[in-house]
Amino acid sequence: MNTLKRIFKARELSSLTFLLVMFLIVGAVNPAFLQIRNLFLTFNGSVVFVLLAVGISFVIITGEIDVSIGATLGLAAAVSATLLRGGSPWVVAVIAAVAVGVGVGLINGIGVTVLKVPSIIMTLGINGIVRGAIYVYTDGKWVENVPFEFKALSQASIFNTVTYFFFCTIVFMLAVHLILTKTKQGRHFAAVGDNMQGANLIGIPVDSTKVIAYIVSGIFAAIAGIVYVSRVGFVTPTAGSGYEMKAIAACVLGGISLAGGVGTVIGATIGAVIMASISRVLVFLQFSSDYDNTITGILLIVIVVADSLIQRRICEKARRERLSARTLSGVGGKCDE
Repeated sequence: MNTLKRIFKARELSSLTFLLVMFLIVGAVNPAFLQIRNLFLTFNGSVVFVLLAVGISFVIITGEIDVSIGATLGLAAAVSATLLRGGSPWVVAVIAAVAVGVGVGLINGIGVTVLKVPSIIMTLGINGIVRGAIYVYTDGKWVENVPFEFKALSQASIFNTVTYFFFCTIVFMLAVHLILTKTKQGRHFAAVGDNMQGANLIGIPVDSTKVIAYIVSGIFAAIAGIVYVSRVGFVTPTAGSGYEMKAIAACVLGGISLAGGVGTVIGATIGAVIMASISRVLVFLQFSSDYDNTITGILLIVIVVADSLIQRRICEKARRERLSARTLSGVGGKCDE
């Protein structure tokens, strides 16, 4: 019974319900949407957003933000695509891309923790710098002619259903979830986001935890860039532009509080699938995909406002309970006397 209660109280449940209801409504309007092949295409197309959402969830759970992941994806994609086109081994291209993610994440982490720059300002500035670096690195041109064998990776699937990319991403996400929830070091991220001063007092390394969160965010963005290259087959100087908003919206939609300390990567994954589905939903509803960013923005605002109201209600309820407990304690003390 307690397990059932925990499940039904989970913030992720509302996100999963939203996803199912959205699919059912679109399916009622256009039954073709619920065809098995289309559903698998929807899930397989969400890999990049799932990776971005899982990565940035580390940062958001610590109470910070990272709006540079879109640019990090673009630079990592450009670097890996250039190396692959030049004939470098796949391992070299992957290592180089991940190094880009580690570098950007480390700079963000140091800027936020050591230099004490507000995370929105720090990562916004880095976003501009990295985006400019992409134009310099590619000379403003597309990176094309990626080897066919590498592009074919994104199409390889299990029994013509889910791709290996999606399957591996889900397995990796579950492993990350276990690390965050079942290990002492993993729980540090939520502890820092929930009460930074309290976490510091009990010996949790707050600054290093935040730096690690930014590095993880950068690594996931870089991996998403590698997947992007395989799926798209080329890289433009604007690759990944706007993806940060979708990733943040996915996290919030998945139940991660922007205030920090609350949420899981499972919720972020569900939110990412929802965000990745919007474009396909619009097509099946015969709307222009130009509404994609508009809907993303509306969802982000609505959910953030709702989360703020919920948090305020919880705080007020806790305050009333404390006041009530103190009052009863005071009455009891007088009666005892």
